[in-house]
Amino acid sequence: RTADLGRAEAVSDLGLYAITFCNDLEYDHATLESYAEFREELANTGLRHFLEVFNPAFDIGMASEDLAFYLNDCIVRTLAGVASADRPLFLKAVYNGPRALEELAAYDPSGLIVGILGGGKGTTRDTFELVRQAEKYGGRVALFGRKINLAESPTTLVSLMRRVVEGEASSEEAVRAYHGELQAQDIEPTLPLESDLEITEAILKGN
Repeated sequence: RTADLGRAEAVSDLGLYAITFCNDLEYDHATLESYAEFREELANTGLRHFLEVFNPAFDIGMASEDLAFYLNDCIVRTLAGVASADRPLFLKAVYNGPRALEELAAYDPSGLIVGILGGGKGTTRDTFELVRQAEKYGGRVALFGRKINLAESPTTLVSLMRRVVEGEASSEEAVRAYHGELQAQDIEPTLPLESDLEITEAILKGN
């Protein structure tokens, strides 16, 4: 950790704490102890936080089909005994498919708001499809970095994400509308329409 909470409090009242579970008792225990120390330190400030849980980017000796549910279990155990005043405002995690998101979102709907992270840029269809599926299966926050800030027109993209979330447009319709807006703004798209309509992220296909 590099941030000093006293200095951070002067510029913001909301911070991010990120953790990665790795299926190793010693390391995961150290992760939980560090997070507990952070919450204790945070209690003496006016700061709030949200919790980011990454998928491990390395082999943790677990079948890929079991990983999402292992992470769900870790998240639930991490927060099970935490007082409401010390809990994160919301969770930021990888979208690991419908079953895993539904399971996590159903655990404590009033006490744990589940949000998803965006990952790589992908296509515009990937962006809209991810936010559509996340909302459908229980996600309530979308925390996208590259998918938005690498877009040709970030504000246009976000406005169409809202339309997808509210059921006013399908992900395909939103891509076509996005390209129409780019044309109206005289902005050259990174990808041609037909390529940008493709779903390239495997987890999003067939859902």
